Amino acid sequence: MTNPSTEVARDDWEGHWRDYDQAARHNPAQRYRRQIACRLLERAGCAGDVRILDIGSGQGDLALDLHRNFPTAQIAGLELSARGVEISREKVPAAQFFQCDLLEPAAGPNALRAWAGYAVCSEVLEHLDHPAAFLQSAGQYLAARSVLVVTVPGGPQSAFDLHIGHRRHFTPGTLRALLENSGFTVELATTAGFPFFNLYRLTVILRGRHLIADVDHKSQGWTSWLARAVMALFRPLFALNILGTRLGWQTVAVARWNAETRQRDSVTA
Repeated sequence: MTNPSTEVARDDWEGHWRDYDQAARHNPAQRYRRQIACRLLERAGCAGDVRILDIGSGQGDLALDLHRNFPTAQIAGLELSARGVEISREKVPAAQFFQCDLLEPAAGPNALRAWAGYAVCSEVLEHLDHPAAFLQSAGQYLAARSVLVVTVPGGPQSAFDLHIGHRRHFTPGTLRALLENSGFTVELATTAGFPFFNLYRLTVILRGRHLIADVDHKSQGWTSWLARAVMALFRPLFALNILGTRLGWQTVAVARWNAETRQRDSVTA
């Protein structure tokens, strides 16, 4: 797990989805992460009329891919940002989206308690000061032994990462430890993205703080078009990335929720 060398900006998710929704839609790295999540769900047996929970559902791009890949599944999303929920409901009307703060456990939707047989938490934990508390709170929406797929960034942090609120990046070992300490049994913890995702991330790091303006929704200059061209260039190359080499700068895990263990811990605490 890497630590930022400078102070992390305060999270503003309403502003984030206002400014970067379009960039997120076209970002090949985000698309690649969603593909990994869907592939790992399939490997875990996700099929048919199952219930899938998107934990930290953002502006709905992952939920849309889940709907496309698992068309008979019931899909729900939990998201802190009102703007994110609004965009998601427009994008995926077949799914349910709820605005809630998972660090305030009593505030969540009662209809989803112990609801999900499968869940995804993609590119969320790196933004949190207390990721273990977040995961434990999310557990109340998971059925016993449900499958959780997690993606988080690995490798070095960029100026843009710091700008959008990354507290840390993860290795397979630190992600495994976090999940185990939060009540999950980890079945897989590895990396993905070697070699082309790493190369893409390197271009992001080298661009530095200039990338913040490049991908802002108000940006119309040549740098904005250059950013889009770079994204388009890498998109087909990402099909050649390798999952599980331990060399990639994307960290992923598959785990199962130990509901009974967490309940015993709560009683004895």
